[in-house]
Amino acid sequence: MDRKPLLEVDNVTLRFGGVVALDQVNFTLYEGEILGLIGPNGAGKTTCFNAMTGVYLPTEGQIRFRGEQISGRKRFRITKMGMARTFQNIRLFPEMTALENVQVGADAHHRTSVPSALLRLPRHWQEEKQGRALAEEVLDFVGIRHRIHEVARNLPYGDQRRLEIARALATRPTLLCLDEPAAGFNPAEKASLLELIRKIRDSGVTVLLIEHDMRLVMGVTDRIVVLEFGKKIAEGSPAEVRDNPKVIAAYLGVPDAA
Repeated sequence: MDRKPLLEVDNVTLRFGGVVALDQVNFTLYEGEILGLIGPNGAGKTTCFNAMTGVYLPTEGQIRFRGEQISGRKRFRITKMGMARTFQNIRLFPEMTALENVQVGADAHHRTSVPSALLRLPRHWQEEKQGRALAEEVLDFVGIRHRIHEVARNLPYGDQRRLEIARALATRPTLLCLDEPAAGFNPAEKASLLELIRKIRDSGVTVLLIEHDMRLVMGVTDRIVVLEFGKKIAEGSPAEVRDNPKVIAAYLGVPDAA
């Protein structure tokens, strides 16, 4: 069965002055898969995410999403195209409820003009109603519907992580980029997260995952791309990457030959 490319990172280089954060990085993410992007601290993983989602403009190379060049596009336009992300450090609206946080994501596709919203015209109310229904559905999907009216800052840490995922899903993405979603989780929470990631993929959303927990990565991904010092050093199935001497050397800090 032919696989259809969803995201193509083509010879992407990103420089900050004399520092090369990404160096000729290449990989393709296919529809319907879970791809892991891993590497030691400082390998360039989050920088790659930021280049993909419009935070940074690559110095060289191209990034294509659904066949369209997205390098240099505004972040909100990339979101509208169907790419959503979470962050390594949780970025919620702390004084808003769980429902209100997710409704912010649902607003990404609203078409109501500012005058329509100010005048409370019927179309505005219809979109607000649809956005609330979607937010409730997504909160139920990630398992925290019972937190719907609680203020975000009062939620347990694990539920805050799930809330951020819910907000990203409310933008109705075809690709969800998760940046270290298991950070700070205990083993039971990680096992639950693994099931949620699979559930997201099974719902039709492709997943790109940055994660340090190798057990989780090996247990949930279809393929893995490994970065070190901004360069891709390996790509393949979890088993292939696990046994790759370059990957072992990168994580253990020993020469390849050892």
